[in-house]
Amino acid sequence: MPRSHLPLPADDALRSRIAGRLQAFERHALNPPGAKRAAVALAIIEEGFGAVLPGMRAPTMWSTEAAVLLTRRALTLRNHPNQWALPGGSVDDGETQEQAALRELHEEVGLQLDASAILGRLDDFATRSGFAITPFVVWAGSARSLVPSEAEVASIHRIPVSEFMRADAPLLDPIEDSVHPVLRMPVGDTWIAAPTAAFLYQFREVCMAGRITRVAHYEQPLFARR
Repeated sequence: MPRSHLPLPADDALRSRIAGRLQAFERHALNPPGAKRAAVALAIIEEGFGAVLPGMRAPTMWSTEAAVLLTRRALTLRNHPNQWALPGGSVDDGETQEQAALRELHEEVGLQLDASAILGRLDDFATRSGFAITPFVVWAGSARSLVPSEAEVASIHRIPVSEFMRADAPLLDPIEDSVHPVLRMPVGDTWIAAPTAAFLYQFREVCMAGRITRVAHYEQPLFARR
């Protein structure tokens, strides 16, 4: 599918716009009984040489267009193998959610940033598998040297922010066991499921479009609930 928006440079103006909208955003925190705390990093980086995905054209030269850092989880993982994901994981004892998001970013893709890179956070999302996830929006700049963790990451992808502004996003599908639809975000000729899709959609709405949009009620597909 063609992109519905022009490329967005990963510059100071974009960083200031995102930070300002997150500062004004009244986020919703969730504390479901018995849930494990987790955090993810929604990192904004330069597109670089892009990602080779069906339906997408990678740039032939280094691109400074703003992109989101995504991974495909390793096939050997017990939970959610080969699924699209943002770098993240459980909050360890003695660390904050912010620290967990930055630690996971470093462990999974070799990107080491400090707290000054965090622009803000979006709404929590409670998964069917028993996690309450807090997403942090992080500014990563060019991030030219990324190294995937062999144990956790099958591949790293830089997906242009403009790809998530497509007119056909989000995709909402009814599911039998809920009154709420499953949320998916198209990318190239494929798609990403919630909860990752929920964070991407809310980032698009709040940070890019300036619209207050809630996503915690959306469902996950059956395969993503394990």
